[in-house]
Parts: sequence; C-alpha cells; structure tokens
Amino acid sequence: MSSTTPDRDDRSLRVRVTHQFHPLFGREFEFVVRRQNWGEDRVHLHDENGVLFSLPAAWTDAVALDPFVVIGEERCPFTLAALLGVAELIDRLRSQPVRDVSVKQIMP
Repeated sequence: MSSTTPDRDDRSLRVRVTHQFHPLFGREFEFVVRRQNWGEDRVHLHDENGVLFSLPAAWTDAVALDPFVVIGEERCPFTLAALLGVAELIDRLRSQPVRDVSVKQIMP
C-alpha cells in the first residue's frame, strides 16, 4: 500500500469539496469510502451530524487536480455576460429573414 493511500481504519481522514459551484464548496467532511457506483467514481462521507452522503470524487480533493484546470489556473477568457451577449446576437441573427445575398460583380 502506498504511503499516500489512506488506511481503511483511519476514520479521521477529511475530504474537502472543491467544486466551486457546489453549495458545500470549501467544507470538509469525514471520509468513509471511495467506490464506483453505476460506473461513477464517488466518495461517501459523513456530515457533521453523522449522516452518510456521497459526491462524485472529482468534486473533492480525494482525486488529483484536473491538469486542464491546473494549467488554466481556473481562468476563463470569457465572462458570463459576454457569452450571454453572443448567444443573444446569434438568436437575433437567426430570427432575421434570409435575404438574397448574391455577390454583385464589379466591372472594370
């Protein structure tokens, strides 16, 4: 067993929710087990009241960081407002009637 592999008997191991849009983002919970459920890698955790729940393992620090996220340093060149503006422009252009846009030749 690797030195980084948690001991099954170590009930004090904590797992942090790292998915920035999850309501539990940043909170730590007691790790119970990691397993495949219906083809999805999930971690099972206890909350502060001892209630068992699970999350996709990729949403926690139980897995290595995604190299794409690491390299991108969580930056995005587009803002939500800009993307919504582009979507609105595309919708407007699609709703306009199609015109005959044949090219006119310029005669010398």
